[in-house]
Amino acid sequence: MPTRTFCALAAALGMALGLALCMAPAARAQDYTALIAAPGRFEADVQNDKKRDPVKLLEFSGPKTGWRVLDMGAGGGYSTELMARAVGPTGKVYGQNEKESERFTARMKSPAMGNVVSLARPFDDPLPAGTGDLDLITFFFYYHDTTYMQVDRMKMNKAMLAALKPGAFLIIADHSALPGEGVSVGKTTHRIEESVLISEITAAGFKHVATADFLRNPDDPRTVSVHRSGIRNDEFVLKFQKPI
Repeated sequence: MPTRTFCALAAALGMALGLALCMAPAARAQDYTALIAAPGRFEADVQNDKKRDPVKLLEFSGPKTGWRVLDMGAGGGYSTELMARAVGPTGKVYGQNEKESERFTARMKSPAMGNVVSLARPFDDPLPAGTGDLDLITFFFYYHDTTYMQVDRMKMNKAMLAALKPGAFLIIADHSALPGEGVSVGKTTHRIEESVLISEITAAGFKHVATADFLRNPDDPRTVSVHRSGIRNDEFVLKFQKPI
């Protein structure tokens, strides 16, 4: 092929590639209010919304269409489904539990969970080998449980760091313990001291970049189990970032 013809072809291909990249749909934030109001959500989830404030939780977490998300300690899948709806059919969500959950398995039959992968794996080894490059990890109201389980939390936190893209985020929400209680009340009142959690996550290499107060309740004495308090529990929501 003559040199001039080859160069022209290469230039044309380069322009076509650039145009294709420009036309590729960019990840975008959903209308979280509309997402929460969408039909087809379980009635139990709608009731749970009253204490979780999901619109603000999604706004703070920021999941976008096409994102890959890991939901740690997924439980019955309330937050997993929120993330699945937020990232849409072009995204993927991994819902991690230490063992199979009947409630999560039942939820997987919902059309909204079509982009979800259920994982029954240890907290300190939450993803199959080769799974990574995630845009977001969420860990809602379960970190405190790992303090009394057979979990290597430093290994867990470093595994989460390794699974994320540079610059991506980890969002943790949990029940607030009293100052000085540290991790000592994880099994009794199901709480954890906020500053101790922050120190554990940052020790693994994350940067603490934001704190949200929309689940705070200064009237909670934080002296009894969150399951028996009778009032709205005092809860913190934290954002950590993997360094770029």
